[in-house]
Amino acid sequence: MRTNRLGRSTVEVTELGFGGGPLGGLFEPLDDDTAAGALAAAWEGGIRYFDTAPHYGIGHSERRIGDFLRDRPREEYTLSTKVGRVLVPQDPQGRTDESFQVPATHRRVRDFSRDGVLRSVEDSLARMGADRVDVLFLHDAEKCFEDALRHGYPALAELRSQGVVGAIGAGMHHTGMLTRLVRETDVDVVMLAGRYTLLDHSALDDLLPACAGRGVSVLAAAVFNSGILAEPRPADGARYEYAPAPPDVLRRVHRIADVCEAHGVTLPQAAMAFPLRHPVVAGVVLGMRSAGEVRRDTEAFGAGVPEGLWTDLREQGLIDERAQAPG
Repeated sequence: MRTNRLGRSTVEVTELGFGGGPLGGLFEPLDDDTAAGALAAAWEGGIRYFDTAPHYGIGHSERRIGDFLRDRPREEYTLSTKVGRVLVPQDPQGRTDESFQVPATHRRVRDFSRDGVLRSVEDSLARMGADRVDVLFLHDAEKCFEDALRHGYPALAELRSQGVVGAIGAGMHHTGMLTRLVRETDVDVVMLAGRYTLLDHSALDDLLPACAGRGVSVLAAAVFNSGILAEPRPADGARYEYAPAPPDVLRRVHRIADVCEAHGVTLPQAAMAFPLRHPVVAGVVLGMRSAGEVRRDTEAFGAGVPEGLWTDLREQGLIDERAQAPG
């Protein structure tokens, strides 16, 4: 699998990355054996970039990824995690976490201060049994962006200058805030969730041009837009942006699927291939929860997509004229 360098750093990622959200029990419980099977299938499929966060299952995802990678040669993979939520122990009292299907053993405290960042990194390294992470992101800072910009970013830059991490950035949905971060700081990479996909091209307005001008890489996450692009045709009750897909979106997805089928391509194949056509996009990060899901996605990712597909989608007004191919 091909690799790309993140910005001006020396960190490289495989073009397909493993997103650790589902390993935290996102939407439904997940046992350790199933999680380990998903990670093993990813490794067998050539994936060498693994992304996680304290938020994902209040530490479960980090622990599971750390357990799996502990016996792999450290120079053979790239590991990223995130800061912005410090996990504080609490009595679960039989409760389940509000975001992930795990016991509520901890609560999340938003903290983008220097001390909060350093504590979060230390805790993450302990959970993963790792001596370092390669990439560190400010996580979901939309509601406290000024704190993340003024305090969180300098802490990340300090860790990078000390060699504790190799590359730094932020992971968010909000393209405007990410654009400001790119323009006002010296980040290496941003992880963009759901804003440069077959259905949402809003990153073309500001973020992708800013990244191109500043030499910043983009990792595209949530490329299936909450699942509506994850199957050859959207199923009944398909979700878009975490809610039932509205009729106009469903109609557009079916039109895109028609064009895909005419070229012998599935909708998920096109959804994974589309972001990588832009020069600043270094990789696509997919959340995967089982070995079967990983094998299906890696096989689809490796399938070629003919150039004529993009031409037809563009001519039918289904993708933006500004969407670029690698040059």
